[in-house]
Amino acid sequence: MSMTLRHHPVLGGKAALRLKDVTLEALPEGHVLQLLAAAPEAGPGLRERIGDSDLRPLAPGQWLLIGNAPLTPEDLTGLEERLKPVADIVDQSHGRVRIALSGPAARAVLAKGTAVDLDAAAFPVGHAAQTLIGHIGAHLARTGEDSFELTVLRGFAESLWDDLAQMAAEFA
Repeated sequence: MSMTLRHHPVLGGKAALRLKDVTLEALPEGHVLQLLAAAPEAGPGLRERIGDSDLRPLAPGQWLLIGNAPLTPEDLTGLEERLKPVADIVDQSHGRVRIALSGPAARAVLAKGTAVDLDAAAFPVGHAAQTLIGHIGAHLARTGEDSFELTVLRGFAESLWDDLAQMAAEFA
């Protein structure tokens, strides 16, 4: 008997939720890599070695490298070579899901579930924080003036989606 394994995106059945002032979208399950550096101040050195990739702070000496396209084993090996000896890579792609929240009401929606000060002066574009959205741990990044991206453990993705949709309901 032959068995075929198929990948089913955890939010694959969720259509983008487009309301008057806010949009909720499931992002491609590309790659999420955790970079672990020996020195907490290694960030600038990482940027030089990886180029224009989306590098987000996670904790002292830790970053998430995020992209929409899956990486081949060759891509991952090449990246590991470029990062030696600055950082090690832990591939989190299989266990993390990304959700985008955008629009003029995005801050108001997120404010219902997190204690992070989302004012542009306190949390400008490019900033990120590990936080709770309700009871679910998530990595929150500001990707634009009215755009945010949440990265969450795969097992919590549908619950977070449902919570965000409920928090956004008043903007229908």
